[in-house]
Amino acid sequence: MYHEYKPNHLPKGFHYLLILPMGAQWSKQIDRQKAVIAEKKILRELQERCGSDYPGSSWHPTDRKNWMSGLDPKKAHINQIVWPGTHNSATNKIGIKIITRPFAQCQSLSVYQQLVCGARVLDIRVEETGKVCHGILTTYGIDVVIEDVKRFVSETESEIVILEIRTEVGRKDPPGFEKYLWEQLGELLIQQDDNVFEKTIAEILPRRVICVWKPRRSPEVKDKSPFWSSGYLRDNWIDTDLPATKFESNMKYLSQQQPVTTRKYFYRVENTVTPQSDNPVMCVKAVTNRIHGYGRLFISQCFQQNCENRLQIFSIDFIDEDFVDACVGLTCARIDGKT
Repeated sequence: MYHEYKPNHLPKGFHYLLILPMGAQWSKQIDRQKAVIAEKKILRELQERCGSDYPGSSWHPTDRKNWMSGLDPKKAHINQIVWPGTHNSATNKIGIKIITRPFAQCQSLSVYQQLVCGARVLDIRVEETGKVCHGILTTYGIDVVIEDVKRFVSETESEIVILEIRTEVGRKDPPGFEKYLWEQLGELLIQQDDNVFEKTIAEILPRRVICVWKPRRSPEVKDKSPFWSSGYLRDNWIDTDLPATKFESNMKYLSQQQPVTTRKYFYRVENTVTPQSDNPVMCVKAVTNRIHGYGRLFISQCFQQNCENRLQIFSIDFIDEDFVDACVGLTCARIDGKT
């Protein structure tokens, strides 16, 4: 309900409408900021109290571009790997610089640069024209992503990449997309097969790319296809900008999964939080930084809560070397039998 308010200091006959719901909205934003501050404190204190050490946490690869080669491909099984991933991977040039980009950019590196840094799982969103998008904003075409993946694969020998491509929410599928992907990646594709999870990297080579295709309206990928269907890459993403809420949700859903040695699908945990429309802070980087530095803490807490053997894909916004090292270190500890 709207009420007319007449301040005494205004000229006679001047009418000023005060919309009371605006006051309620302002109060809500203040409460939200208090909640953010409180939740950041929860994670900070958890880290101070429990630390971020775990088996393999001190390990650092000498060559992140070739870290899978450094594991000994004959010993490293696919289901032992903790895969560093990127969220909304192809958004480094999305939108208009300074104007719209800060509201949709989740990575500052190109797809190729992310792979060189150590990322091995890519999250790509497309729309019907074949452009990559995030929400309503678009960027370069999917061909740029494919060329980056092919370039990286050509420069390495034993690195396996999980390439997830999905049609963005509210968008239409690109026509003839499976045919396009086959023409571009055919000789590199690791065919959909439940037995892949138990194989070593060496047993899969020279095939290098697990391509998960998730259309919205087109038929699901068929069994025994060169592509992997949506059921092979799962997660329990929640839409929140509250870091402790996301941290705890990630732990809860991870603990409900089967151990990596017994399940026949990849499960992803995203160390990210998302801007909300009812909060004045809308830039992705400012918001996701609330949880960004707690990747090692999450892994450490997985050991504390006895669900380390369930962690598999761990992804992040604005990937960095330390996050990659955290995942690879745990991978090495698994292969060496230290977990």
